[in-house]
Amino acid sequence: MTTMKNMPLLLVLLVMQLAGNAQSAADSLLSFIAANKTRAAFYLVQNDSIIAEQNQNKVMPLASTVKILVAIEFAKQAGSNVIDENSYIDLKELEKYYIPNTDGGAHLAWLSFEKAQQHIKQDSVRLIDVARGMTMFSSNANTEYLMDLLGLDNIKNNIQLFGLKDHTALFPVVASLFLYQNPKNADEDKILKGISQLTEEQYCKTAFAIHKALKYDSSLRKKFRPQDLSMKMQKEWSDRLPAASVKSYVQLCSILNQRKYLDDNSYGVLAQLLEFIMENPANQAIYKHFGFKNGSTAWVLTEAFYAMNSDGTRIEAAYFFNDLTMEENAKLQGWLNSFRIALTQKPAFKNKIIALLKR
Repeated sequence: MTTMKNMPLLLVLLVMQLAGNAQSAADSLLSFIAANKTRAAFYLVQNDSIIAEQNQNKVMPLASTVKILVAIEFAKQAGSNVIDENSYIDLKELEKYYIPNTDGGAHLAWLSFEKAQQHIKQDSVRLIDVARGMTMFSSNANTEYLMDLLGLDNIKNNIQLFGLKDHTALFPVVASLFLYQNPKNADEDKILKGISQLTEEQYCKTAFAIHKALKYDSSLRKKFRPQDLSMKMQKEWSDRLPAASVKSYVQLCSILNQRKYLDDNSYGVLAQLLEFIMENPANQAIYKHFGFKNGSTAWVLTEAFYAMNSDGTRIEAAYFFNDLTMEENAKLQGWLNSFRIALTQKPAFKNKIIALLKR
């Protein structure tokens, strides 16, 4: 799973004056949602009022947007001093979870960023920076390291805590790629048929077993063959990622936006993970807070965000896409920032949404 490849760019001014081309980008994304009733889901809430919805209950692959749940558990444990977010982690520990050529360069981009920021001390990095690497760069290695550190059952409990009724099971997604290996050049359709017959529980257990083996056997990582992952294999993997509905993730974002359920210390940590754009003073003049996470595969693009404007207006939104072409995916990613701006800062845009989407 990868998200936008140059995540540090999001630290620059998020809200610029919407020129004609930026407005067109927001309109283009909205039009794509309206025109793709089977491939796009959308849910928008302002001050607890539903503004627009489309396929709001449809369960769709989340890609890296699911990492919001890991970020929440990290914030809970750091906020209550179960873990020390300022402790240093040896980079070799993270390497145990890193499988080259599976994350679009996200992990290596994060490492380069940390080196440039001079955050790495004696080949170690702070735990909070590991977590920020998960959210800002979408490093899968960091994510799966944190899953082990925090405890997957603890992370799963957040699904119940936040009342996400239609969420599918969580599992180590990189480890699950090993299910789709074909070292003996067997019939690909037979492999996929066998995988399709696995129940959700069996699929997750297999992914966990592989994850555990990878952690303790470095030679297994070297046996991974990215060339085995045909587009057909990757599509099946993408379709079986953890999934949920846009309505559930807006519900989650609404809780975070109102600072419910967690204590102040935990929200202070969570802000570093999901609200990093607020580190830009220009954004601080426009928002009280703004948090988001997105994710993608070759076919999937997802995003969930929450924002509180300077006047106290609360906005939560989620938009999920599946079965995209690569060209569509690239265009949509290019339109995302303008879309966020329009949703939070352009009241007239709300009327366009209402006109185009089912209420």
